[in-house]
Amino acid sequence: MCSGLWCTSESEKTSSVTEPCSDSRLAVSSSAGARSFGSSARGDFNPANELKKLRQAQHSSSHLEIGELLRVRGPVKTSRQQREIMASTYYKVSDPVMAVQISWMMEVPQLYRQCYDNPFHLDSSAQNPNIQGGSASYLLGRATRILKDFLKEKEVTRFRPYDVQDLLQPLVSRQPQKTASEQEPEAGPSSGPPTSFKQLRELLQKSLQILQDEGLVFRKVKSQDEVYHVTEQDKDLLMAIRDILREDCRREKYAEKGCHILHVLSSVRQRYSRNVSKAALELVLKALECNSDIISTSDSHYTIL
Repeated sequence: MCSGLWCTSESEKTSSVTEPCSDSRLAVSSSAGARSFGSSARGDFNPANELKKLRQAQHSSSHLEIGELLRVRGPVKTSRQQREIMASTYYKVSDPVMAVQISWMMEVPQLYRQCYDNPFHLDSSAQNPNIQGGSASYLLGRATRILKDFLKEKEVTRFRPYDVQDLLQPLVSRQPQKTASEQEPEAGPSSGPPTSFKQLRELLQKSLQILQDEGLVFRKVKSQDEVYHVTEQDKDLLMAIRDILREDCRREKYAEKGCHILHVLSSVRQRYSRNVSKAALELVLKALECNSDIISTSDSHYTIL
């Protein structure tokens, strides 16, 4: 029986469902107003039909049948050894098997891998006015690829910028140089033209910054002596992460679900180096998981075997 804007439907045994409904007087006045407005409407748009469709959609979403799956939010209390939910809000689950959500969750990793996680580069030669001839982003991409291949092939554990500087020299030497009259005021004791050396240093610094952003390298200690550690080749970092997971996963708080990646990152920065980035930590965790040293219990949670 309706009262105001709420009514109680029929119950089966002890189950009762409360659902919203409109007062009869409100429904009569609304339908009368819709007919009067619809009669004066012109064109293809019919307000009466649209209002009817809206009521049908509202009825299908609010009308409940026994056996339907609901999402309910409200406080829970126990009375006579029975739990009672005081439903403040509820709605029907239109997709009980979660097919749409599962499909979306399977697309998200691919979307991040192909689009969101890739660094953004401006494909314009005006990005770096010091490097002439050709696109600056193209040269930067070539330089980054050369450094990645070198670190992977040689299995370098750590290096300094001048150790890999000569690898990028061919990229700069291919660029058109200034005439002798333009270089004469800047002549110095260096073996090559000062402009080429400046371009080489700038290209090297930008390439190393990209490697740091991707987590491939990091500086354990920031000082005048620039020493870069290769993330996947740093045995001390791998050992530190394993020790953190082994110790913390014994605690009751992390025993079941494991440690979150942000917790591991905070512990690594406290025990090993404050300059370890999240991207570097993700690379190490992925390598440890591939070697079956650790497992991921859920999204961004890890535990040790």
